[in-house]
Amino acid sequence: MRRRLVPAALLLPFALLLTACGGNSAADAGGSVDGKGSLTLNVSDQKGGSEAILRAAGELKNLDYKIKWSTFTSGPPLLEAVNAKAVDIGGVGNTPPVFAAGAGSKITVVAAWHGTSKGDAILVPSSSKLTRPQDLKGKSVAVAQGSSANYQLVASLKAAGLSLSDVKVKYLQPADALAAFTSGKVDAWAVWDPYTSQILQAKQGRVLTTGDGVTNGLTFQVAAPSALQDKKKAAAIKDYLERLRRATDWVYGHKEEWAKVWAKDTGLPYEVALASVKRTNATRISVAVDKPLIASEQQIADTFTQLKLIPKKVDFGDFVDTRYNGDLPPSTTAARASEG
Repeated sequence: MRRRLVPAALLLPFALLLTACGGNSAADAGGSVDGKGSLTLNVSDQKGGSEAILRAAGELKNLDYKIKWSTFTSGPPLLEAVNAKAVDIGGVGNTPPVFAAGAGSKITVVAAWHGTSKGDAILVPSSSKLTRPQDLKGKSVAVAQGSSANYQLVASLKAAGLSLSDVKVKYLQPADALAAFTSGKVDAWAVWDPYTSQILQAKQGRVLTTGDGVTNGLTFQVAAPSALQDKKKAAAIKDYLERLRRATDWVYGHKEEWAKVWAKDTGLPYEVALASVKRTNATRISVAVDKPLIASEQQIADTFTQLKLIPKKVDFGDFVDTRYNGDLPPSTTAARASEG
């Protein structure tokens, strides 16, 4: 007998995903503080995100400045805090910055990671007769509006010779989408890891197609322009990004160890966390904020402008700062090989 995943149990994973783009929840103001010194770097985070990785990798030691953490439920409110100068920097996926830029927010992408998009999937129930993306024509698909999954759905349909108007889109946040998916009220669900891993581990569905090859697999650190204009904070941001890059590399060599930490931090079952780590998290490498990256994000922005989900033309190049690139490889560098 298959166990149904409880929607409430999925709310924690939803909070941690950097690619998530929905929700209006505010930050947890009672965040922890690391380091010492007169300078404080206010860092916005998501559950199981940067703080957890840095702590697990031992990269929060010997800080000569303070990091004050604030935890957000998803990308948009996190970037709203960056825009309001309430925080100095924070991590999100490839789509929230596009929407923030479209809203005229004061944000600047300062660092990037490239991973596989195999965790970004269009799922169908195990008993579904659909076998290829072209079969989605006329079918209902659940997706969180404005999320990375929304773009992955658009891109996957285009690759299959279809458009968004060829399917019946049901804009649902993950908890509601899960309920609709498991009860048969939708034919498919476009979503990201660890939801993909949860469905597959529970044998409640299978992958129809993934974002691999159709989406850019990028995640970002986004800073407040005012923080970048402050020499001391800009120097702290440089150190913070170097630590985060080392911690991300550490994950690749310590998948099981990181999965245990992530599971404990988020409430995910260990098996689901490990599958997600192998499929998605451990594939990420630090890359430069460069012209191909800007062009890739511009394509996302133009797509949502055409769909009238973004009200005006966005020039994504106006929202990046390349000062922290150093000798990082280009953004087109292949992600690490995924497992599982």
